[in-house]
Amino acid sequence: MRRTPARRPTMKDIARRAGVSLSAVSFALNDRPGVSAATRARVRRVAEQLGWQPSAAARALSGEGAATVGLVLARPARALGVESFFLQLVSGVQEALAGRRLGLLFQVVEDLDAECAVYRRWWAEHRVDGLLVVDPRDGDPRPALLAELGLPAVIIGAPGSSTVPPGAAISTLWADDTAAMASVVDHLHGLGHRRIVHIAGLPGLAHTRRRIASLRAEATRRGLPDVTSVTTDYSDAQGAEATRHALSAARPPTALVYDNDVMAVAGLAVAAEAGVSVPGELSIVAWDDSVLCRNTHPALTALARDTAAFGRHAAEHLMSLLDGAPALSTQDPLPHLVPRGTTGPFVTPPRQ
Repeated sequence: MRRTPARRPTMKDIARRAGVSLSAVSFALNDRPGVSAATRARVRRVAEQLGWQPSAAARALSGEGAATVGLVLARPARALGVESFFLQLVSGVQEALAGRRLGLLFQVVEDLDAECAVYRRWWAEHRVDGLLVVDPRDGDPRPALLAELGLPAVIIGAPGSSTVPPGAAISTLWADDTAAMASVVDHLHGLGHRRIVHIAGLPGLAHTRRRIASLRAEATRRGLPDVTSVTTDYSDAQGAEATRHALSAARPPTALVYDNDVMAVAGLAVAAEAGVSVPGELSIVAWDDSVLCRNTHPALTALARDTAAFGRHAAEHLMSLLDGAPALSTQDPLPHLVPRGTTGPFVTPPRQ
């Protein structure tokens, strides 16, 4: 059964609760003369109690919709500034929305609570007609919130352990991180690598957990005891620090797998500073191919996919929901590994 979405409080609700006329509410909330100071204060107090917000879109006031979709990123701002994945994703989203003359409202926040607060505010203010939601988590509160609000949404990435509420206008678009990680391990294992460290992203994200689980499963299946994952905030600084720590171990890894291109480039620089030959002594693989990966020396082996197309597909799914189509769960093409100059065979050094 489709849930009945929560109803936005209206000026009529405020008038009824405050015991005044609708015109008095309009005067009070718009700072116009015609009501006493006491009435103005009472109306504003009731409006706050009801959670009323003024509409930020004239189209919404006329019932035509906001002609805008929203995207909120709860990521460290310092990491977003250099990561190409989201730039490519947003470019694809914008390309699809432009064809329908829809705008994109974008905001960066500190954490998931702040993201949920933005959703509630946008809903109350009629800011958006639908949402693109990224970085699904295990136990994610956002699908239930969006179902409660009645906001159509597309979750980019397979949800974690929480499920989308039945009947909600929420689609999912995802790629198989498990199979992608398996292809990386297969490539490195075939080159003779047995000690692999995975420099992962944020620990709470569902796709981070799937990549870590896939790496562990592949290591167990192949009998590789020296395979580990460490989590970071996706930034070049933490990627570099994790690389230094890994290379300083008593038994350093022979291969490093990074969850984005920025950390992989930082790791390549750290290896050069430490005098570690790539790929002679150390192989490196980056998730999400980019211009950065193709222009390092040596060029980075990377998992490639059309990220802009991924964004277009997400926007197209959202527009279908806005047109009244049913919610869908769609798997995007599997990222494929592009071997380049940072991966090569591991040769066991001769005993001294």
